[in-house]
Amino acid sequence: MAKQKKTQRPKAQTPKGFRDYFGAEVAQRTDMLRTIAGVYHRYGFEALESAAVETVEALGKFLPDVDRPNEGVFAWQEEDDNDNGDWLALRYDLTAPLARVFAQHRNDLPTPYRRFAMGPVWRNEKPGPGRFRQFYQCDADTVGSGNVAADAEICAMLADTLEAVGIDRGDYVVRINNRKVLNGVLEVMGLSDDGQKANVLRTIDKFDKVGEAGVRELLGKGRLDASGAYIDGVGLSDEQAEPVVAFLTSKSDTIEGTLANLRAAIGASSIGAAGVDELQTMADLLAAGGYGPDRIVIDPSVVRGLGYYTGPVFEAELTFEIKDEKGRPRSFGSVAGGGRYDDLVKRFTGQEVPATGVSIGVDRLLAALHMKGRLNTDTTGPVVVTVMDRDRMADYQGIVSELRNAGIRAEVYLGNPKNFGNQLKYADQRNSPIAIIQGGDELAAGTLQVKDLILGAKIAETASQEEWSDRPQQFEIPRADLISRIIALLDEQAG
Repeated sequence: MAKQKKTQRPKAQTPKGFRDYFGAEVAQRTDMLRTIAGVYHRYGFEALESAAVETVEALGKFLPDVDRPNEGVFAWQEEDDNDNGDWLALRYDLTAPLARVFAQHRNDLPTPYRRFAMGPVWRNEKPGPGRFRQFYQCDADTVGSGNVAADAEICAMLADTLEAVGIDRGDYVVRINNRKVLNGVLEVMGLSDDGQKANVLRTIDKFDKVGEAGVRELLGKGRLDASGAYIDGVGLSDEQAEPVVAFLTSKSDTIEGTLANLRAAIGASSIGAAGVDELQTMADLLAAGGYGPDRIVIDPSVVRGLGYYTGPVFEAELTFEIKDEKGRPRSFGSVAGGGRYDDLVKRFTGQEVPATGVSIGVDRLLAALHMKGRLNTDTTGPVVVTVMDRDRMADYQGIVSELRNAGIRAEVYLGNPKNFGNQLKYADQRNSPIAIIQGGDELAAGTLQVKDLILGAKIAETASQEEWSDRPQQFEIPRADLISRIIALLDEQAG
């Protein structure tokens, strides 16, 4: 008889590019999202929870850095008897689903439609350090308004949101630019070759990394990068490249100065002038609302989604210093971005529907709050009711129910109660503040033993009982005083 092949056990490991989140991390994210939702709701935005799966057709060609959504999403084809089932995909952002939702339900939705959405998105991309295939986004969008007041409002709301979650004023800046101004610069340059235009746009996007000198080199013959490799340039003359450099270096100490420099950079371009006018309007509206340059600035170096945005673009940058993996100081960088995208809904309706919005990178913002020490790291577990007699589970359930009904987080130990030490070890692993004990003697006396686990940990840490002599580590209370005494002890521990 042939030997039966041993069944291969699956590996207990997280798929590459994904991770698991445990209690404290989930609680911190939930708290932050609740705070953000409060700000969005205060601004009049309504919650929307769209499907996690969309048709690939509905997603369109808007996935960053790729030509087709299939290249960067998790997609599969529906089974169909005729072998022509729809291709479906996990959403890669929260904006593409919004376009589909608005187009599908536009007759039932108010216009403008103001919505916020929070949830995971998925990117089928190569993972790396801090780069995962599943991550959270937190979006707010206004669909159906072409008024730049909607863009200004998003920027104001973004500033308020950062402060609400714990980023101090002075530790962030919201930077604003306008794609129309950039289009005006390209118009002034007089480039007719689309490939050359695309190369210019890619070069502009590198300004924050290579600076003015590097951009000049890349627009011209090329440059050596940090590794010593030579990067071919666009091949423009100094005269052709000058409008781009003027655009990128037009930021001044004042908004008025920046706008004047931008007007000089776009020359006689009407589309460029329209973009500068929109920036002026946004600056006036924000100033009227009390949002000065200490919070929001116009910055021509902001270039986002070159094939996606159609008007104002904005980015929230955290300006405080952190240390990189080599210990070198650097600023934290961007945690949110967005802008106006007037062509996305048009794919469904055939008619232009103006829209603007912002997306916050939840994981990056959480990392920033952690570095600033602004996260609530309280991971206090539940009060644990120990089990001294397994035949008295009903009594222990009565105790825990009374605690829960009083709003106290509590649980009965449900493991093997034979070893009492293991029950206390479990309570320590759960970071429980209190253990409640009732054996036969306590039952007969109508009492409970209360063990202060927080105090016990402090005594173990300092190896000194004398410091805490005024507070007993374990004490007996009447069963009838359960709630009042536990609330008092929890308050004392918190204080």
